[in-house]
Amino acid sequence: MTPERRITERRDQQPRAFIVTGLGFGDCGKGTVTDALTRRFDARLVVRFNGGAQAGHNVVLPDGRHHTFAQFGAGTFVEGVRTHLAAQVVVHPTALAVEADYLARVRVSDAWSRLTVDPRCLVTTPFHQAAGRLRERLSRHGTCGVGVGETVRDALAHADDALRMSELHDRGVGDLLERIRARLFQSLPIAVEKDADWLLLQDPELARRWLDLVRALPLRLVTDEEVAHAHREHPIVFEGAQGILLDEHHGFHPHTTWSTCTARHALHWLRASPHRVERVGVLRSTLTRHGAGPLPSESAELSARLPEPHNQSAGWQGAFRVGWFDPILLRYAMAANGGVDWLALTHVDRQQARFVEGYAFEPRTLTAPEGSPERLIQQAALTRALERAAPMLAPIPDQAFADWVERTLGAPVGVTSHGPTHEDKRWR
Repeated sequence: MTPERRITERRDQQPRAFIVTGLGFGDCGKGTVTDALTRRFDARLVVRFNGGAQAGHNVVLPDGRHHTFAQFGAGTFVEGVRTHLAAQVVVHPTALAVEADYLARVRVSDAWSRLTVDPRCLVTTPFHQAAGRLRERLSRHGTCGVGVGETVRDALAHADDALRMSELHDRGVGDLLERIRARLFQSLPIAVEKDADWLLLQDPELARRWLDLVRALPLRLVTDEEVAHAHREHPIVFEGAQGILLDEHHGFHPHTTWSTCTARHALHWLRASPHRVERVGVLRSTLTRHGAGPLPSESAELSARLPEPHNQSAGWQGAFRVGWFDPILLRYAMAANGGVDWLALTHVDRQQARFVEGYAFEPRTLTAPEGSPERLIQQAALTRALERAAPMLAPIPDQAFADWVERTLGAPVGVTSHGPTHEDKRWR
């Protein structure tokens, strides 16, 4: 590789904006990469631009402190670094409060003062969380159980009657919460299990108690446009949630998220910005996913050999599954993202000897317009094909792994991660 293709620490007058997206099904290391980018390039702002409280981005410090970032940006361990939740983020206010308490336990006591939220963000209520869990029990498609999907589903069906951050202090918000509760309950099938979540949807006092708690939180509402203007001259890290193979348009239906996981929203956010944009595709040395959905290269051998200290199989996400490095699906994700400028390769210390060389059926970039019924039909057909596909494995050549990944995927590797902390990163 020529020196020109290497990712260098260019320090010129044009500020840089790094858009961090995961090229797999999630759990690829976006948190540790965001933390490392924030430190190396002195970013003062991390923008969360998709997803919601279902994110689980692990950051481990050299002194042993650890936090799984859900809504606060994964650069929060760095003193003074701010988090902004952009308009496309689904905000779970009470989960934010829980996360702020956890951060205080690891000596980050000022997380609230460094957080801003766009007033247009949708809000997850306890009713959305309960309804989503009840729906998942009837038909497993994959969920984290925090209500993000149900919030988006409800807002799409009732766009003029959805709760947004700007309305939390409105006089009529109590009536809005009651309408949300009633229609979510009425939308559930009769056969739903009548458990604690079902009873929660019947609690006449829950809306008032929840609203009192949320209104007491020190939430500061600032628009995307105001935040963008204030940080025009400084580096920014855009931290994506989940992975492109779970994307609502390009993922494998129905095992997808209700979120755009590509760089699209971040690129829109930066459309009038002076920043030099760099799309960073994060991938790990194996392919992983939680719970239901296709993982053609899944290997019980790898799952047993590579335990995950911060990715347990318990809970709503389901079992943590591990497969061989899969260039076919990774190239698919890169194409869905419109390409990447460089790659961040994680878990290099756990790389394996084989990779997926091919399938009887290979994923192809689809041409149906985003959001169209035709695309969902095609994505569902692709899902069924992947669930039947048998991977053909081949040995990884005996050479530097990062160099081989560069040639195989056609994109430069800018950083490799050989352990959990920012000190374990090697910049190329």
